[in-house]
Amino acid sequence: MKKVEIYSTPTCGYCKMAKDFMNEHKVPFEEFDVASNLEKRNEMIQKSGQMGVPVIDIDGQMMVGFDRDALAKALWIVA
Repeated sequence: MKKVEIYSTPTCGYCKMAKDFMNEHKVPFEEFDVASNLEKRNEMIQKSGQMGVPVIDIDGQMMVGFDRDALAKALWIVA
């Protein structure tokens, strides 16, 4: 199983959709609230060069935003 980290904020609708997608497909992930965790916010910006959320790190492959098809492909999920 690939290592998945999601950098998100509590009020982000796309973040919720990304987490729901992971749960729907039983993909374990670690979530970081970058609204309250400055260290993880800086890590997210360092990794992705982005300040927008969600930022999803799949084994070092960075994805910004929620794209169901791209996530499925990166995680080898058959639709």
